[in-house]
Amino acid sequence: MRGLFRGGLKQSQVDGLNALLDAVTGCGINEAAYMLATACHETDFTMLPIEERGKGRGRDYGKRLKESRQPYNDTAAIFYGRGYVQLTWYENYAKAGQKLGINLLQEPELALRPLIAARIMREGMLEGWFTGRKLSDYVGLYRAEYVGARRIINGQDKAAAIADYAIAFETALRKAKK
Repeated sequence: MRGLFRGGLKQSQVDGLNALLDAVTGCGINEAAYMLATACHETDFTMLPIEERGKGRGRDYGKRLKESRQPYNDTAAIFYGRGYVQLTWYENYAKAGQKLGINLLQEPELALRPLIAARIMREGMLEGWFTGRKLSDYVGLYRAEYVGARRIINGQDKAAAIADYAIAFETALRKAKK
């Protein structure tokens, strides 16, 4: 883990990691490892829910367009990446908000609250909210297809690096369990 966090952890990273460990309680080690690896990558190793750098500038989801590339006008919000998984697109905010019983279309910044961000990460990855693919398609008790699991969040972007993070988290979680 030291190599993963460049030699050490700041207190804010420890606090974030503890919150994430609470969020993955009840998941199998492989599932938890991949969720932690995803959060590690998507938060730029802060382990805290963050806003996307550039706030969607230069991307279609930063232009008040739905994923279908049709404009929306029921809110002034821009649905750039936020949280532990960098939730993007109008449709994903609508789905997450509906599933959690909160209005993320009117208040997308709620996706930055740690407990909400953690629920979006956990439930979204387990149920396949983001791309239709779910964690169990790739990861389970006896299976850990960490490279393929990236399809849950964002195609194969940085899949090998995130798989390496997942292996590091899996190793640490297995050592902690002993």
